Amino acid sequence: MNQKCSPEMRERVLWMLDQVRASGEHPNLMTAVRRVAGLLGVSPETLRVWHRRREVDTGQRPGVPTEMIRFLDEHREWFGVEFLCRVLEDVVPVESFAAEDVGEHAGRVYDYHLEHPELERLLRWEGLAFDAGNPDDERRLGLYRDKTAAVEAGQRAGSVTEEIDADHMIFLILSLAGWWSSVPQVARMLTGSDTDAERARRRESVVCAARRIARPD
Repeated sequence: MNQKCSPEMRERVLWMLDQVRASGEHPNLMTAVRRVAGLLGVSPETLRVWHRRREVDTGQRPGVPTEMIRFLDEHREWFGVEFLCRVLEDVVPVESFAAEDVGEHAGRVYDYHLEHPELERLLRWEGLAFDAGNPDDERRLGLYRDKTAAVEAGQRAGSVTEEIDADHMIFLILSLAGWWSSVPQVARMLTGSDTDAERARRRESVVCAARRIARPD
């Protein structure tokens, strides 16, 4: 079956999944999903995503409903990848970790997110809106490739470990620096109030952790 099927066909497949689950012959959702997917020639992961999307749309699961996703897509200049590209182009650029210290770069990224917490929250919102795949924007992908290339340059120069692949390395560094602003409530519960002293302590931890992750043996 073509997995890019019509909404009507998708609903029919989900109805069949409901009937199979209601029969009581399958102990959990995924066994029922695999059964229906095998019968209809649909990828089990595709069917699982359809089921999850329906739960979000009907309020059974937290997430961004399809209608909201459609609205965001129709207003991409406000909420979509075009806006994110304009912002991301200004977020602490780096050319090479052969010349720049990984820890200080992570600290500067932390500083940026501290001043602009909306970026991390928009990215999390985007993650909720897209169950599978990525927004199709080569310019944005290029920004991340540049950051990966900066790690690769550091690895060639011997200033960054090669035990962790470059793409994973930059993701870890960005996560270390940005997660504080993404879930500030968790940060407060774990580390206390957002005082100047506490923010400085967090920055110091980010810098130290980034250096340790990147340090060659």
